[in-house]
Amino acid sequence: MDLATIIGLVVCFALCIFGIVFGNSFSVILNFMDAPSALITFGGAFMCILASYTIPEYVAGLKSILLTFKNGAQDVSGVIKKIIDLSNVARKEGLLSLEEAAGELDDAFLKKGILLIVDGTDPELVRGIMETEMMSIDSRHRNKIGFWENLGAMGPAWGMIGTLIGLVNMLQNMDDPSSIGPSMAVALLTTLYGSLLANWICAPVGAKLKARNEEEMQSKEIMIEGLLSIQAGENPRVIEEKLKSFLTPAEKAAMEAAAGGEGDG
Repeated sequence: MDLATIIGLVVCFALCIFGIVFGNSFSVILNFMDAPSALITFGGAFMCILASYTIPEYVAGLKSILLTFKNGAQDVSGVIKKIIDLSNVARKEGLLSLEEAAGELDDAFLKKGILLIVDGTDPELVRGIMETEMMSIDSRHRNKIGFWENLGAMGPAWGMIGTLIGLVNMLQNMDDPSSIGPSMAVALLTTLYGSLLANWICAPVGAKLKARNEEEMQSKEIMIEGLLSIQAGENPRVIEEKLKSFLTPAEKAAMEAAAGGEGDG
């Protein structure tokens, strides 16, 4: 489980509750619950998004929130180490020996690249096939990211619609001064609900999915460069240094420290 997502969402909710009840009794929270306001804001936002997508796309978009609760950080250092191991095998036993190694891999993208190399596919064609698949994966991910970004935009918009509806109803009953305050409060609740939907749910989910996608695309770029280097017969040490250029200084230091620890062992 990704604790950052869970902690962030829970603490945001707790802070809102604290702000509502601070200095008041807990029962004041009932003032912030209104079924018509919730129906207008959440119902309008979600149904508007449904109208923008097909039903399968809509369901897939909703399900993608589950990805933010999973540990999805790419082990880039592990990918580089795996490619170096494969390059050592290819250097000692030849490219054909990689077919057996491919059977032990869990990553379908890396396995596909190795099998293309083993089949003797032209390097430019290998790059073209792998980059096309990578772009296709990126496009699918961006559709899900866009789903949450669009939903986040719809939340405040439908909150404002609900507020306008509430204000119209309030103005229709101006002859009763005692109803103005409660009616105004209900009208503003839709704006609150819309802001919560956008900033408590949609913005974090979209940002987390975008970060996960960038990590995965970087990992796949490393795989492509590494496989093409293996196919070109480059020295494993040269390949390692080339792939390390994708890493941040901190990641490089951690990888070198891990390699040093293994060497000492």
